[in-house]
Order: sequence, then structure tokens, then C-alpha cells
Amino acid sequence: VQLQASGGGLVQPGGSLRLSCAASGSIFSIDRMGWYRQAPGKQRELVAVIISDSSTNYGDSVKGRFTISRDNTKNTMYLEMNSLEPGDTAVYFCNAHVTVSGWSRLTYSYWGQGTQVTVSS
Repeated sequence: VQLQASGGGLVQPGGSLRLSCAASGSIFSIDRMGWYRQAPGKQRELVAVIISDSSTNYGDSVKGRFTISRDNTKNTMYLEMNSLEPGDTAVYFCNAHVTVSGWSRLTYSYWGQGTQVTVSS
């Protein structure tokens, strides 16, 4: 199973970006998917998570500005980021709890490679 994150870049304060995370491989089902971020010198923190029933949870610093969604037909998750602030600058990682295909049907946690988001004028 692989997760491919994309959509990062440089944006001015107040601007918007949309991140995508596509899962591929031997996937039976995906339960929880989420975005995390890590700024230089800081610990990785939760940005947002979405569960298979589409319930969501957000980090306090992004509530009201970011929206997480998923397309289960494409095994893809999105993060719509609005009103971006310099404090949002970080590498954004996607994570998914995947039940793999096959007889075992075990569930593993997978991470994408990260995509850089820089908010600066």
C-alpha cells in the first residue's frame, strides 16, 4: 500500500491550497484517514482526521479554516485549506489506517511522503 500526497506549494497569507492524498495497492478498506503536519523544530501535530462514516475532527488551530473530505471510490482524501497563515507553514503528511486485501485482512497504518506548504508574502 502506498500513499501519494500532492498539492503543496508557496502561497501568500490569506490564500488557499488543496492537498490530495491517494492510496493505492492491496486495499480491502480504509477506515481512518488524516492529515498531520510538522514545522521545523516542532513535533508532528494533528491537522484533521476523517473516519469511514465521514465524521471529522480538527486541530484547534485550523478549525473553521480547513476542511477534510474523502472520496471512497477513489481511495483519496483531500484537505481544503483557506485563510492560510504563516503559522501553517509545515510539511504536511497524510496517514491512513488500511485493511489489506487477502486472507489476513490485517489493518496497518501507512504514511505518505509529505508535501511542503509555505505561507509567506
